[in-house]
Amino acid sequence: MIIAIDGFSSTGKSTVAKRLAQALEFIYVDTGAMYRMVALVAIRQGWVQDGYLDEAALVNHLPNISLDFQRGLQGENLAVLNGEVVEVDIRTMEVNRIVSRVSSIPAVRRQLVAQQQRMGQGQSLVMDGRDIGTVVFPHAELKIFMTADSDIRAARRLEELRAKGDQTVTLAEVKSNLLQRDAQDQGRLDSPLLQADDARILDNSDISPDEVFQVAFEWAQEARP
Repeated sequence: MIIAIDGFSSTGKSTVAKRLAQALEFIYVDTGAMYRMVALVAIRQGWVQDGYLDEAALVNHLPNISLDFQRGLQGENLAVLNGEVVEVDIRTMEVNRIVSRVSSIPAVRRQLVAQQQRMGQGQSLVMDGRDIGTVVFPHAELKIFMTADSDIRAARRLEELRAKGDQTVTLAEVKSNLLQRDAQDQGRLDSPLLQADDARILDNSDISPDEVFQVAFEWAQEARP
């Protein structure tokens, strides 16, 4: 069984996806982390300068990029880039600013979508991202599209960044970045962020994470073969 969770950034996709996977004993795949790892490569290689991304250099380097996940001590998913755990490194504002542009590169999307589809062969999983229900797994048994008010999303992202040690970024900067990412995600030509026709909408602006999980869990039970 495949559960596809799509939606805008900072709508709680990963939070509910992790809980669902644990409750159902499914594999969890964070596709956003995969694109973030590629973005981190571009930053580390110096291919992002003054807002300009050297797409050609990044595409040529794709064969040298290995993306994986491993379990942490508390059972959490950790992003692994070329053998290095980079879970903290990929959750910065610097990566936030470039990840939507990286994910809009057709060659990057092709490589990562192919890897994501291989992950779903012969096993049950919960996968969250932007195009899971429309491109990666269009025949998923359950598709959820998550949304929330932009002010609430910005406040959540700021809290997350503060918890990770970034004390300099402002709420205005975070909201501006979120809205810019929304526009880029929806406007890209290759696999734009779209709600699948058969997706169930989950607006979590005014409900708690526990309530979000309960709704999603009930939907998953209904959709189970």
